[in-house]
Amino acid sequence: MDEEMNFRTQVELPERQAEIHHSDRIMLFGSCFAENIGNLLMENKFRCDVNPFGVLYNPVSIVKALRQLLEGKVYDETDLFFSRGEWHSWMHHSNFSASTSGECLQRVNERLLKATDSLPAIDWLVVTWGTSYVYQLQDSDEVVGNCHKQPDKMFIRSKLDVGTIVYEWLRVIADIKIVNPKVKVLFTVSPIRHVKDSMHGNQVSKSTLLLAIDELCRTSADCYYFPSYEIMMDELRDYRFYADDMIHPSRIAIEYIWLCFSNCYFNLETRTIMQEWEEIKKGLAHKPYAPESEAYRSFLSQIVLKIARMKEKIPYLEVQKEIELCESRLKM
Repeated sequence: MDEEMNFRTQVELPERQAEIHHSDRIMLFGSCFAENIGNLLMENKFRCDVNPFGVLYNPVSIVKALRQLLEGKVYDETDLFFSRGEWHSWMHHSNFSASTSGECLQRVNERLLKATDSLPAIDWLVVTWGTSYVYQLQDSDEVVGNCHKQPDKMFIRSKLDVGTIVYEWLRVIADIKIVNPKVKVLFTVSPIRHVKDSMHGNQVSKSTLLLAIDELCRTSADCYYFPSYEIMMDELRDYRFYADDMIHPSRIAIEYIWLCFSNCYFNLETRTIMQEWEEIKKGLAHKPYAPESEAYRSFLSQIVLKIARMKEKIPYLEVQKEIELCESRLKM
């Protein structure tokens, strides 16, 4: 054959519209996929605050969360409800729930305070939307971030329209820019399919999110889009790239999307820092044949030296945990 055969459709990545520097402060909100990317950023020693409310799926709940940061909200017991032996917040993931209201409030308010203090200083707000369907409490019309497995009769389920999403987000971005004029917003749509909405409902929902992001990027400065959804649907459409539930991306799919993300937004300096830290990570993960040997102690000492040199060059790196790990192994 004259032409090389190509058995996949490659998604065209955005040209270098903006750069995420390793020194940037990043806050991430959204679905499980926001946590996937956030965890990879943290593994590579970026300064991140990942999901201060836990996983949130719809655009309106994320707007509500951001407004609570802007207002400096502090939760009290009236913001919680008790069910099945635990206290919960309608705005928070079940990771924040606890058997006592005091413990639940401590978990919620500690994260809130940290995120509230961080918001005026962040360089990037990375937002991953999962669905345009929302659940409102019957008795208050409040859109919840998490239903906490409460009975369906407690909620009204509806789908947001493009206009509502765009209106709410233009307003909240404008308000964030009052306290942080430099912030950039990077949108992405989660590649995880919401099968509870039905396959057709999921497609309609994702289409609504894509149309809203397109409008926001067209009309609002410093807004960008990364096509994680398209990469999963088009480049990685084979089921070997899915986890066992056939819904979530597999580890290798997440790593591929991360590679695309890196190619899109990281410059040479950032990649060099990541590569240097990767070598240290590999050293820390190494399992020695003889942990008490002088050779291994020398190996650990070299890692400590590499970490110290890196910290000297990049003062903002948080490396205390890794240094303490090496020191504990040296004492064995």
